[in-house]
Amino acid sequence: MRYAIVTETYPPEVNGVALTVQGLENGLRKRGHDVDVVRPRQQHDGDPAPHEVLVRSAALPRYPGLRFGLPAPLLLARQWQQQRPDAIYVATEGPLGWSAMRTARRLGIPVASGLHTRFDQYLPDYGAAWLQGTALRWMRRFHNQAEATLVPTRELQQFLQENGFNRARLLARAVDGSQFDPNKRDAALRAGWGVQDDGLVVIYVGRIAAEKNLGLAISAFRRIQQQRPDARFVWVGDGPMRETLAQQHPDFIFCGVQRGQALARHFASGDLFLFASRSETFGNVTLEAMASGVATVAFNYGAAREHLQNGYSGIAVDNDETFVAAATRLANDDEIRATLGANASRAMQRLHPDQVVAEFDALLSELANRRRCHAVAAA
Repeated sequence: MRYAIVTETYPPEVNGVALTVQGLENGLRKRGHDVDVVRPRQQHDGDPAPHEVLVRSAALPRYPGLRFGLPAPLLLARQWQQQRPDAIYVATEGPLGWSAMRTARRLGIPVASGLHTRFDQYLPDYGAAWLQGTALRWMRRFHNQAEATLVPTRELQQFLQENGFNRARLLARAVDGSQFDPNKRDAALRAGWGVQDDGLVVIYVGRIAAEKNLGLAISAFRRIQQQRPDARFVWVGDGPMRETLAQQHPDFIFCGVQRGQALARHFASGDLFLFASRSETFGNVTLEAMASGVATVAFNYGAAREHLQNGYSGIAVDNDETFVAAATRLANDDEIRATLGANASRAMQRLHPDQVVAEFDALLSELANRRRCHAVAAA
């Protein structure tokens, strides 16, 4: 079959949506399908690959280096009339995603959408809580145009169903255990952070931005530091708050964006992963930390609710006080920390990306076959 994937974000951009989309794309190709990717033109792009359709883009405010796609209905219509996809996956709700949705519907091509980001939950962190209702209605209007809206957790599926989203379908997430592995722990990397063998590395991996609730993670680390002065807080990633945090906390270690095996080494070289975000649609980094054998403290929703067994493969909490308390307790108990990390790594071995791609393929194929049956019946 021929599929098309439309996305506002794509590697080398590093975020959960970009990497998830690329994983689905590569997985479909391995299964023998033709896959076209429609994405914004990035700053250092040359000529597009044969399977790529690059559209005009603009800089994303407050996120240097990230761009979003501008509407391209004529370009998309021409492309899809020349090489008509059997089904289209629209991964993002930006201007490009909207124009792709409308063009596909006009051409009679079945569409699945992906809800990767709860934009309505981000707004309070940027002083616009009053727009949450409007954002949710905007998201509902977009996704209800699709024949299926793919979500990563049963929790989110239920929320959407209760709020007027018509066709929410579960598509689980997985983690590549061949990449994220406790055996990637790197003593030389830890030494570069100024940590001895028995030292404690608290690690954060992700976007360094207001919506990640980073102040709580910092508060937890400062509490840990009162009891373990040798502890180090290592930050992997980039974002609009990085420079400010580096100035305010000169003892923090900022490693920037890491990819591939370098990211795996950074994860596995940590001892305690603190994920204080309360605005994630899923949170891929939770699975990556668990697969890397790093004890994790996270709020009880998204990936943590779906995959973290509280007290066995990590700690899932419900409020700020228990987050700080759990982080402090694990920081001071090497044995429990090691046990949680080992249990988490074993649990993640049961999640395999190939199974996720197979389910994704089956869903797109279902939409394509349903549309063909309707066309035959109408004829």
